[in-house]
Amino acid sequence: MLARPRKFFQDGVAPGDQAPGLVFAIAVALVYQGLQFVLTPSTIPAIEGGAAVSAIVALLVVALFVAPLLLHLTAAIQTALLIPLLSRRAGVSETVQVIAYAAAPCALAGIPVPAVQTVCALYGAGLLAIGISVVHQTSLSKALVATAVPSGVVFGYAFGGFRALSALLNGVLVL
Repeated sequence: MLARPRKFFQDGVAPGDQAPGLVFAIAVALVYQGLQFVLTPSTIPAIEGGAAVSAIVALLVVALFVAPLLLHLTAAIQTALLIPLLSRRAGVSETVQVIAYAAAPCALAGIPVPAVQTVCALYGAGLLAIGISVVHQTSLSKALVATAVPSGVVFGYAFGGFRALSALLNGVLVL
């Protein structure tokens, strides 16, 4: 998927079967959040029962609510943005899968290194544009326009790409 995304999106996205994509997105979110908790323990929310219980509860919330909700909300936004751009397009299920699989690099965005986080976010945004282009059979330029807002939501905010890029640029400007 990471090496040959066009081929993956062409062969790996099936109409009407968003379950594998959902499971994949949850796994990516759990790895991201788990890495963040392990490498930056101060990010673990404080609830009763100590850090371990707090981390487990937070990971359960991510797996059961945050990841599925964000994935489907983003797919709805993406679908709405595709409507005026494309007269014929694939279904919402395919869009869910594309967003889920495009998040693959962001499993490593939990590593608290702004350069790594920025690369992960940019890579994910690129994969989303490629996936939308392939699955919805449109040009890459139309896909880039259509995926700008969803990429900002998922890769910029949810996976911390904007924060990482800002930290990276502030570090460069300080030097």
